[in-house]
Formats: sequence, structure tokens, C-alpha cells
Amino acid sequence: MPILNRLLKNVNKKWGGIMVCSVSISQIELILKAEFSNPHSVLGMHEIKYRGKNVVAVREFIPNAVGIKVIDIKTGLSFTMRKIHDDGFFEVIIPNREKYFKYVLNVDFGNSIWKTYDQYTFEPTITDYDRYLFGSGTHYEIYKKLGSHIMTVDGVEGVAFAVWAPNAKSVAVGGTFNSWDERRSQMRVLGESGIWELFIPGVKENDIYKYRIKKQDGNVVEKTDPYGNFTQLRPETGSIVFNIDKYKWNDEKWIAERTKEERYEKPVNIYEVHLGSWRRYGKDNRFMTYEEAAEDLCDYVCDMGYTHIEFMPLAEHPFDGSWGYQVTGYFAPTSRYGTPDELMYLIDKCHQRGIGIILDWVPAHFPKDSSGLARFDGTALYEHQDPRIGEHVQWGTYIFNYGRKEVSNFLISNALFWVEKFHVDGLRVDAVASMLYLDYCRSDGEWLPNRYGGRENLEAVEFIKHLNSVMQIKHHGVMMMAEESTSWEGVTRDVKYNGLGFTFKWDMGWMNDFLSYIKKETVYRKFHHNNLTFSMMYNYNENFILVLSHDEVVHMKGSMMTKVPGDIWQKAANLRVAYGFMYAHPGKKLLFMGDEIGQFSEWSEERSLDWHLLKYDTNKSLQKYMKALNHFYLHHPALWQKDFDPMCFSWIDCDDSDRSLVSFERHCDSEELIFICNFTESVHSGYKLGVPESGIYKEILNSDSCDFGGSGVMNEGKFYSSEIRGGRCENSINITVPPLAICVFCKINS
Repeated sequence: MPILNRLLKNVNKKWGGIMVCSVSISQIELILKAEFSNPHSVLGMHEIKYRGKNVVAVREFIPNAVGIKVIDIKTGLSFTMRKIHDDGFFEVIIPNREKYFKYVLNVDFGNSIWKTYDQYTFEPTITDYDRYLFGSGTHYEIYKKLGSHIMTVDGVEGVAFAVWAPNAKSVAVGGTFNSWDERRSQMRVLGESGIWELFIPGVKENDIYKYRIKKQDGNVVEKTDPYGNFTQLRPETGSIVFNIDKYKWNDEKWIAERTKEERYEKPVNIYEVHLGSWRRYGKDNRFMTYEEAAEDLCDYVCDMGYTHIEFMPLAEHPFDGSWGYQVTGYFAPTSRYGTPDELMYLIDKCHQRGIGIILDWVPAHFPKDSSGLARFDGTALYEHQDPRIGEHVQWGTYIFNYGRKEVSNFLISNALFWVEKFHVDGLRVDAVASMLYLDYCRSDGEWLPNRYGGRENLEAVEFIKHLNSVMQIKHHGVMMMAEESTSWEGVTRDVKYNGLGFTFKWDMGWMNDFLSYIKKETVYRKFHHNNLTFSMMYNYNENFILVLSHDEVVHMKGSMMTKVPGDIWQKAANLRVAYGFMYAHPGKKLLFMGDEIGQFSEWSEERSLDWHLLKYDTNKSLQKYMKALNHFYLHHPALWQKDFDPMCFSWIDCDDSDRSLVSFERHCDSEELIFICNFTESVHSGYKLGVPESGIYKEILNSDSCDFGGSGVMNEGKFYSSEIRGGRCENSINITVPPLAICVFCKINS
């Protein structure tokens, strides 16, 4: 071997009868090849025996260095190192010194001098207890240990790097601070934990780095830091050192209120946003930044009367067209829109103005990009090796191995990270059904049953329960929302009662039935009346959110405006009654951006919403109606205070399929509201609307108002009930039901 021959030639040189190099050839060779799992045992300062005396030796491996001097910080004495190997291995044996002393290195590269502390003299920044908790899957703050962290160790400023790669032959850090020569920053593995660690003095914020992982077969891969907090803008994949703790928050009041509030009895009306396409700027179609969103988006949401913004995934992802659902940087906000501090500023501003933030979170799968988690250390580390349980073939992604403690710990700590470091108020957990079922989107023979022969992913179930239990204990006010499309029992039931422990579940059944209904021509709706009413048969099985999300306006499904039938007036009227029925129906609410302005084109991540439509009366009036509806929702507790109490909703008449009418009442301790919805163009004069008790009533909302672009069929004045049956009520009021509209009535004193 050429390397070995050169080593023997150099090492056999004598100095005072003693070998110049005090370590074995095999150890040096491993250092030169960057294959040593414990470089700290060779490099740095070590106490050794020399001519029968205790002395210290300093060894360094710095490729391209011409010469190196060891400088005693206390005395200023200088010791010149001898080059042992041409590739840059140096050593000096210092006589008359038998104990470790603090020093710096002066490294001469020929045209520059680099002064640095020795990275191989520092103790690990990760304790045995950290390693124990991580291996047990219960280190909920492991994100404070793994990754890159700016810190001061023994009075020296630098960055601690740590990464989990248990099956790697070796791991090193390459970056702007070592000229991307990762041989200069070889890491050590800590026992059997699989964690590789190195503190590098002098590394600063905004330095870029990657992990160079040598697999057991000798091949090398470069990886983005799984726990890194910032990354380069795509297509670059380097991680960026970032101090995640320097932002000064101003939302203490909001967080305090969130902690003590009862989530189920508060208004939740969510505006779902894809930040990259809510609004674009200029001729170059530039993304909105986090800071711009803190002004423009926050102003809009406050004015419109929504309670929360739900952002489609903001964790780092390489491909715009994935909408953020194929994540490579779970602990890094995407750099598309700015820095982590700037995202914090956006969230902070929203909180100060009373707007909650929900983040779309993706623990179900991850992409196969070579720079990401895929085959991270040369093995199926975060995923399963067997594609029958380890891959979503249709999505081209890997599935997390939830049964591996370190992997579940990675995900749980990530969920907590977004809450604790970015103050998010909730996580919408994507694709829960794909996690729960081993045969999800698989044919016979393409999946493996669990140990009992069933189709349930038992490890994923335990992971979800663990996650939601920890979140409930540590952050009571935070909402956990499941996108779960099956009839799995107990999704929002407490874990102690064998539920999954989510706060809310997306009501995909209601969404499918409702969209199927409103897409029908009005003349045919009477044959599908059950699609309107069936949801109340199961409504109290879970804590539901009614959703009209981004998934319903893409992939040739058409926008909401184009889903409904009729001419332009009828389309807008259809949407007004549809949205009104949604807001009146028990359950929290979510509407995707653009639906509120009647966008005609399908949503695309490549362009802004069609804000220019607001110059047309139809779209402007629809937006005005949605603003009124949002504020109506906010100001009427009957619409949200008792969402999950079956005693606070009653059908008045759900059987009038021939006229496509439904009427119902909702109440809470402070008020009672009566609703009637007409899903055809017919006007019904002299209609007997049932009321639960006798008295005087008035109309307080009518979607057919001319202000909203309607035809102006209103119910003005006072309405005195009579003892004439209306639906299931003994009393009724005599009203006119406008076309394609919702009307809301309440009882008044006089």
C-alpha cells in the first residue's frame, strides 16, 4: 500500500533514539483515510511516557498545512510540530511537561496563518444521560443536543456538532470553516449510542456545513444535518449554523392565555395558506417573505375575521411542487421565505394581533433525496429496509420506522421543537391514515401484517399516542389535528381511554358528502338530500373540524367557484349558502385561501392567488360576505361554544328533500340561533319556520342581501311566533325563504 510505505518511511526516522510518532501506523492510517471512530484518542494533546518520563504529545492532522506551532496560552512558549506524513499529520513531543495545558495552534498554510484552539481537546457536549434518554425514546429536548449549537466550552466559543449515524464507519464535518475538507474535522462516536460528536472552536453563525458519512462499504455520502435549524436555498443542500434562541419574543400574554384556555369551547376558524402562492410580487413573480407576511397576510386575516392561519408545511423541502410535504429538514424552516428569526417574527406578530398559528406537520413519510434522511448512514436508519413496510410506492417516499426509539424520539422532539421554539399553537398531522394501516394504498402481497396478523401499524399507533400524551402534558393549550380519512375509532379520544389522543380530526366524510351535494344541479339535489344531513349521525363520535382544504381545489378537481352549477350569479349564491351551512354546522372550521374570493382557476403553487378578481362585483361581494360570516361566527358563541355537545344542536326540519331545505337550531348558555338553508333557486313565501319557543324573532343574517351580491329577498322587522307547528317545533314564524341562501334568526325581548 502506498500510504503504508510512506508511513513506514517517515515513522522510522529517529529523534534521540525515540520514534518520532508515538502512535501506531494503523491508527495514523485510519486518521489519514478518515475512517477512525475515535480520532480524539490520537489527535490533540495526550499524556504519554517518553524516555521513562511522563510528558505530553500533541498530534494534528491538517491537510495542506506547511507547518504548525503549539502555543502555551499561559506562558507564551512555542513548540514547533514535525510533519510525520506528507498528507498533513504532525506531532510534537514536549519534554519537561507532564500534564495537559491550555494551548492554541498557529497553522501555517504558506500564504496565511490560522490561529485556533484544538478541537480535539474538548470533552463531549452530550452526556451519558442524554444518550440514555435518546436510546429510550424519551429525550424530548434532543434537538438541543443533536445538530449544530453555538456555545462556549471552557471559555472557548465555537459550535458543537452531533449526529446520529450508528452504522457509519466514520463521520466528519465539512464546511466553510475548514475549506470543505472534512478530514480536518473528524468526529468521534460516543459509546454504543451511535451519536457522533465534535466541538469545533471558531465556527460562527451562518457558517455552512454538511456531514460526510463513510458507509461500511467505504462509499461516502454527504448529508444535510437532520437536526439543523437553517439550510441553504434550494437546490443547494448545505446546513447553516444558526442561533435559534436569539429572537426576543413579545407574545407572553398570548402564550399565557393559550395555556389555560379550554380549546373545545373557543372559536376556531382557520384560514389555510400556502405561503409561496398567497401573494407574489413583481414581474419576477417573487415569493412573499416571512416579514412581508407579518404585515400583509396578518392584516388580511385580522380584517377578514379568521382566528387562525394554518400554514402548509414550512419545514425545509427541496421541491416546490411537493407543497412542502416531502421534508428534508424537519428542524429547519424553509429558507425560501427568509430566516428562522423572520418566521418567528411573523408568528409573533400574529400572536400580538390575536391570530393563532397552526403548522402542517409531516411525520408519515420522507423523500428519497440523497442529501436527506434516506439511507442516512448507508442503512435503512430512519426507515424500514423492507419496502413492504418501508415505502410509499405511489408517493416515491420512505416510511418512518416508528418502532425504533431514536426515530420516534426524532419526531416527537420535532413536534415539540415547533411549539417550544416557534410558538406554534397547533400541528395538523398529515396523512395519519397512511401511518395507521400497513396496507394503505397497497394490494394483496404488497404489505406485511403485524405480529397478530392484522393490518394495523401497532408501532405507529404507539408513536401517535406517545406524541399526543407528551404534547398534552407539556403544552396543554396546543391543538393536535389529525388528517385521518377512515373510521378508525377514538382518534380524538384521550389516550388513557385507549384513544389516539388528538384534539381534533378533519371531517373528511362531511367534506366528501357536502361537495358531492353542492356540485349537483339544483334540480337534482332533492335526490341526494341525505348528503346534507348524514354527518349529524356520527358528528359526536369525534371532535371534528369541517374542512374545505387545498386538496379539494387541485388536480383537475376544479375551484370551489367552478364546482357549483349555474351562471355567475348562481355560482356565487351557491357558495354563499354552502359556506353559511358549513359555518352553522357543529364543528370547527377550515377554508383554503382563495375560496373566500371565488377564485375560478385551480390553485397552483407556481403563482399568486387571483387577487385581480376583486375588481369584479361578484368576487368582491363574495369576499364581503365571507368577512361578514367570519365576524358573525366570532361574535356568536352558539356557533362554537358547544360544538361537541349533542344537546346543543337540534334539527327543526331535515326531511324537506323535495324543496332542498334544511332548518335547525344551535344554542349555548347565552343565546339560541335558528337557521334555514335553501339549496335551490326557488323563493318560498309564507314559509312556516319552526322555533323552539314562543316569542318575537328577527333576522340577523341573510346571505341573499344585496350587500353580498344577492337578490335582496330579506325578512325585515319583527316576527311573532304562532302556535302553528313548523317541522319538529310546536311554534313557528312566517317568513320568506330567499333563493340559494341561508337565513339566521334569533329571539329578541321586544
